[in-house]
Amino acid sequence: MSENVNDTFDSEETRELVKAFQTANSKIREQIAGTIIGQQQIVDNLLITLYVGGHCLITGMPGTAKTLLVHTLASALGLTFKRIQFTPDLMPTDITGTDMVEEDQSTGKREWRFVPGPVFTNVLLADEINRTPPKTQAALLEAMQEKTVTVRGQLHRLDKPFLVLATQNPIELEGTYPLPEAQLDRFLFNEILGYLSPEEEVAVLDRFTRRVDMPEVKACTSSEEIMKFQWLVRQVPISESVTRYAVDVVRATRPSDPLATEMVKKYINFGSSIRASMNLVLAAKARALMEGRYHVTPEDIRVLATPILRHRVLPNYYAESDGMTVDDILASMLNDLSTPAEAA
Repeated sequence: MSENVNDTFDSEETRELVKAFQTANSKIREQIAGTIIGQQQIVDNLLITLYVGGHCLITGMPGTAKTLLVHTLASALGLTFKRIQFTPDLMPTDITGTDMVEEDQSTGKREWRFVPGPVFTNVLLADEINRTPPKTQAALLEAMQEKTVTVRGQLHRLDKPFLVLATQNPIELEGTYPLPEAQLDRFLFNEILGYLSPEEEVAVLDRFTRRVDMPEVKACTSSEEIMKFQWLVRQVPISESVTRYAVDVVRATRPSDPLATEMVKKYINFGSSIRASMNLVLAAKARALMEGRYHVTPEDIRVLATPILRHRVLPNYYAESDGMTVDDILASMLNDLSTPAEAA
């Protein structure tokens, strides 16, 4: 741990910011729990996405409250929120905005004026993103990576924080388009939103069939405070051994790497890039802070590895023929890979 990090966490200002982080995080969880029943792991990973300045892809069947979850989160954060319903006829300019010619009525002079699209917001819900062709999906690439939009050669900067929370239905459903690999790699997480337990479904019915109005969600933070939280997360120290473990986890997904297990070599065509390593470390720092710790543990890496890596590895036809899912392969890989504690 560097002296700079120690100095940072020993300062009174940072200690106050840590308290504000813990308070805001608890209140946000409480507000979300007032509307969303269950899915605690998904909620936590959405908050991690916010705290590291990333983006999240949520995959699930229709009717699993994907849209409601995102809308509730945005309301609890007190951020501006916009939604795009992706359809086969959606155009790139429907996302980014476009230049329009306007005429000055007094002078008759015409000039271009930029009309911002819905991407100019803090939280963008890209609803059913795989319902639109790749050309339109790609309109989000620059915004997600650079936090900018270029229209007719003019650069327009997005407000901060900016995060895309995209939902998609399983690809085998009719009328969907696979997301390009470059688009998938921009997402910090690919979360699978499954079905609730019987008890949770009963609780949903009890909550939402007794009243017409949705529960009110109160804002618990602000954009300025969230930017401070994103800075704070990056100050969380991580030991060299845990950093090496994160690198080993990502390298083990590459079939040509010496760390690759036999299952990876057999079932994976392409593994994850260094972007996965960076995302894994950043997310682990955020998780540690959310758990009230000021250091990253190997458990943080293990817990976050699957949702961060599942969309960054490409299985081959052997995996499909043998009925092996990416999650199965990653689980086996993580079990076979030594953690720093085991190595000691």
